[in-house]
Amino acid sequence: MIRRRPNPLPWVCRWRTNLIQKPLFGLITASCGTVALLLSLVDKKGNAQHGVARMWARGCIWASGSKLRVIGAENLPRKSAAVYASNHTSYMDTPVIFTALPFQFRILARQDLWSIPFIGWYLNRSGQMPVDTVNPRASLSSLGAAAKALRSGMPLFVFPEGRRTPDGDLGPFLSGAAYLAIRAQVPLVPIALSGVYELLPIHTHHFYPGELTLRIGPPMETAGMTVRQTDELTARLRSAVESLRHPSSMNGSSRVEVGAVGTGD
Repeated sequence: MIRRRPNPLPWVCRWRTNLIQKPLFGLITASCGTVALLLSLVDKKGNAQHGVARMWARGCIWASGSKLRVIGAENLPRKSAAVYASNHTSYMDTPVIFTALPFQFRILARQDLWSIPFIGWYLNRSGQMPVDTVNPRASLSSLGAAAKALRSGMPLFVFPEGRRTPDGDLGPFLSGAAYLAIRAQVPLVPIALSGVYELLPIHTHHFYPGELTLRIGPPMETAGMTVRQTDELTARLRSAVESLRHPSSMNGSSRVEVGAVGTGD
């Protein structure tokens, strides 16, 4: 059961965020960002940088006072590239994704994230892929680069909604994730995040800690599909993510738990 975020937020959550969690976030981001930048000078394959990114992600979840549970890890393709697609609920989605996925991947994300100190520098130096939502030609170029990375064996992560949800509900899906999976003839893996919206919704600055859950569904095979079936696959993807957000059973789960800084209300 997901805890509902109270409004107004208890004073202890606001003060804890301001006095403890925000300084910890700044320290973790600056430290890991600096190390990742230095490693980028010698780490041509990106493995060491990705390892630092996972350390940063775990540190962010720890600093937020939350714990993460991963369900369905057995559905992750182990030997081939794939497109991973998730609902987008919060700025904290990215640390959750980096913590949960145990392999190097590339993110297709909005270009404005590249302007954030340390985070943007890491995104640029580690080969992540910006999408210019204002310039269609630039977006097409990004999709071409993403498809090339997939064909070379590099997994790709996408938020098909294109932006964070304003109310916690699942929004319309853009077709980019399905298009890339079909174009590269790789599986499309649905992922659903729960609890992350309650932790830090859009346009808020204070944490409400609780349990975060990432559920991974069975891969959708695209072998033999054509780009004309992009809309069909997009609809299937959205339906799968919606089902994962409201599962009828939680059997067969595997867990990753990250410790918490005090979570009292």
